[in-house]
Amino acid sequence: MSTFYLLFDRVDIEQANAISGPLSYGFPAIGGFVGAIHHLARRLNREKIPLSPGGVLIACHRCAPRIFRAGRYSDATFIQSRNPLRKNGETAAIIEEGKVDLTVSLVVEIEGARDTVLDDRKMLCQQLKERLMQQRIAGGSVRKIKDVHFYEQQKTSELAYALAPAFVLTDARDEMAVLLEELRSGIRHHFMRGKIKSVEPQTPTGLPPKPQANALDVLLATAQWFNLPPDEGETAWKSYSIKTGRGWLVPLAIGYQAISRNYPPGEMLNTRNPNYPSRYVETVYSLGRWVFAPRLETSGETTLEHHFWRYQPPQENYYLFRTSPHH
Repeated sequence: MSTFYLLFDRVDIEQANAISGPLSYGFPAIGGFVGAIHHLARRLNREKIPLSPGGVLIACHRCAPRIFRAGRYSDATFIQSRNPLRKNGETAAIIEEGKVDLTVSLVVEIEGARDTVLDDRKMLCQQLKERLMQQRIAGGSVRKIKDVHFYEQQKTSELAYALAPAFVLTDARDEMAVLLEELRSGIRHHFMRGKIKSVEPQTPTGLPPKPQANALDVLLATAQWFNLPPDEGETAWKSYSIKTGRGWLVPLAIGYQAISRNYPPGEMLNTRNPNYPSRYVETVYSLGRWVFAPRLETSGETTLEHHFWRYQPPQENYYLFRTSPHH
């Protein structure tokens, strides 16, 4: 068996779920994409197609939440919709739904016999394109897929440039500790090769130290600009963001934590599938970073294959999505 990369190029998705957790909205949650590829893998297995999809890399070309702004400086609200009539003829209530239209490219790890993939490449690409068109991704409808291509595993540089122009969603959870220490100490830090290193000489951020800061403060700070008063001898105010020099950091829902016991099949009401055990969970947040696709292959510190999202085996009541073991 050989590993290939399967590129679903420019997938247009309409009305996907824009609410990725109780704290964030915009781009759909990782689970919407990993779950879609998992569903595709189950279908290929049922239909005896000799391919085994694995992790998925997510690259975004366009993300347009369906929101409404009443004025130039007003807060945005989700566009409201009215559900169909009820069975008794009554009009359904107007509800606010978080929807987003987007164009993404998905790169999927594929295990298959080398001779089979190379000899039947055109037919397999057509089959996979048709099957992904027939299912939903992140709750949205797939309207168009520009093309589907197989790439051999050693051709990641070629694949990275095929994704452009797009930004790849990467895992930045390692920087949580860096930013947390920065908020607590008020001293600028940076992250290098898995270790926290203070900038020499130590550079104050301008923010007052907050020794009681926690991970939630870090998530909130990634969405904030701090206006700082002028230092002695200066007249102009300054702005500061903890993201400066660290790229496009975003809060990221990376899975769930159980908050109840495991209920046997059929005991919990109104579950999606009563044939499986169920439990109540809450969203787990971390940090992600959007990176321009070709830069992943030219930075010299990482490569494209380190950014495929996949299910992590449940551990200590956590159900998480992770990238490669490197992260």
